[in-house]
Amino acid sequence: MHAYSQLPSPCILAHQGLWQTSTPNTLEAFSRAIEFGADVIETDAHSSKEGIAILFHDDMFNGKNINKFSMDELPDFVPTLDAALTSFPETLFNIDIKSSDAEDAVARTVAKRNAQKRVLITSFSARRRKRTIELVPGVAQSPALAEMLRTVLWSSLGARKRAIKILKQFDAVQIPANAYGINLVSPKMMKIYREAQVLVHVWTINDPQEMKKLFSIGIDGIVTDRTDLAQEVRRTYFDK
Repeated sequence: MHAYSQLPSPCILAHQGLWQTSTPNTLEAFSRAIEFGADVIETDAHSSKEGIAILFHDDMFNGKNINKFSMDELPDFVPTLDAALTSFPETLFNIDIKSSDAEDAVARTVAKRNAQKRVLITSFSARRRKRTIELVPGVAQSPALAEMLRTVLWSSLGARKRAIKILKQFDAVQIPANAYGINLVSPKMMKIYREAQVLVHVWTINDPQEMKKLFSIGIDGIVTDRTDLAQEVRRTYFDK
């Protein structure tokens, strides 16, 4: 059984860790997020020049593509995926594949650490996500936003069963509450997600009132920059 299916609901996914007093996507930021109650670390993967999976959000660093840097050339605060998986061996990771050269690097590292059951792979590129999960079967996955919008289109055209069939291949949908003027967490869409048996994670939520609103409609998790705040809101909301 994949660990994602055993997460508390709603869960807290720490967007690049808890980094307000450190640097995003660093071991320090991950550690602080876990300390404050994060259930999942959300992070971003590229590859170094040598083909090592590294955790960094942007494509560029100091005016140069991040994948052109060797490990020796990168600053110490940029962690490898291997270091993250070994430093936090019980933690779930949500990994956004940011570039095609990260596909193999991430897959090799996840397999090396036998971490398939605590990793979810996602990407804004459906091709990158598909390629990565082909290389490392057993990980969880969530669709690209474009794939999500297609399911909304099918449902709006009355092809509900087709939308559900598409969603059933995924473990979670990780979405903004609204995209291009479309409410992705409307009662209609929430019912479709439930029928498809996918988790619903909404990003990126830092406002306490918005957190409460999403909790009230039954989402399964929020992706947030403020794990500390989200944990307090979750605690008080469900203890009332």
